[in-house]
Amino acid sequence: MMSTDWPKHDMSFLGGRRQRRLRRTGWMRNMVRETVLTPHDLIWPLFIIEGQNERTSIRTLPGVERLSVDLAVEAAKAAAAEGIPALALFPNTQDDRRNENGSEAFNPDNLTARALRAIKDAVPEIGLITDVALDEYSSDGQDGLVRDGEILNDETVAVMVKAALMQARAGADIIAPSDMMDGRVAAIRQALDAEGFDHVAIMAYSAKFASVFYGPFREAVGSGSRLKGDKRTYQLDYANSDEAMREVAQDIAEGADMVMVKPGMPYLDIVQRCHDAFDVPLFAYQVSGEYAMIKLAGAAGAIDGDGAMMESLVGFKRAGVDGVLTYFALEAARVLNA
Repeated sequence: MMSTDWPKHDMSFLGGRRQRRLRRTGWMRNMVRETVLTPHDLIWPLFIIEGQNERTSIRTLPGVERLSVDLAVEAAKAAAAEGIPALALFPNTQDDRRNENGSEAFNPDNLTARALRAIKDAVPEIGLITDVALDEYSSDGQDGLVRDGEILNDETVAVMVKAALMQARAGADIIAPSDMMDGRVAAIRQALDAEGFDHVAIMAYSAKFASVFYGPFREAVGSGSRLKGDKRTYQLDYANSDEAMREVAQDIAEGADMVMVKPGMPYLDIVQRCHDAFDVPLFAYQVSGEYAMIKLAGAAGAIDGDGAMMESLVGFKRAGVDGVLTYFALEAARVLNA
């Protein structure tokens, strides 16, 4: 019979400290936990479509739907009830309202404007964040104006200013320029202040990388199939870290109240660098491809999907963000509130 009298080893070098003492029980782990996630850390992106009582599924985003404005209002009520502080709105603009100039972006009665007014009237306590870029309105799927194959910077910024002003008039609390054109934060800040919207904040997509993880989002807003070319001349090269820091610093200097890193999980090193270097609120976007990977792997039984959801969100907080834009927001908030 094998002996169970294992030899005792001299542990005096630990100096009496055993790290596992603090992990021995659940209540002890809760008491010494360094990073805490709450529903207040979550921002819920919503996709908006035309119609009444309309919802459509998104093939590559399991569990996420496009919602008509009336259903978006109901979603906002559910989010507020769970303590989610804000929604980020993204329209799926109809084909007949798209053109090469993206003029629907500043139409005062476009989908975004109608959703802003309806949600603000019904759920005034929830914050509303609006995207400023042309891919949701253009016929070519680009975030900026295109002439002879070139993305025009200053001409695009002029359109972004018009869109931002329209959104502020409709009730947006936070303007979130995501187009990555040079100088757009300063131009939007100046225009908002000149029209008396000095209370409207700017959350700049400051470190937005040219990434394959945006695929499901582009399907959700209807820009993926019409995208001509790529976005590498204005979105960041995913191999570059110092360049991302320069972008963030410039947006802060131009007046951004908050900055964002996008995508999230593959760029937590950028998140931590921003947290260490800049004293402004910092957010990350757990983008559609990240969400889809967790959902699909969970459905396949490869991982515990709920566990991966929570682990990934805590990972963002541990890296230093103040909040996360995530399609898991409502689901995660319900877990946290249970």
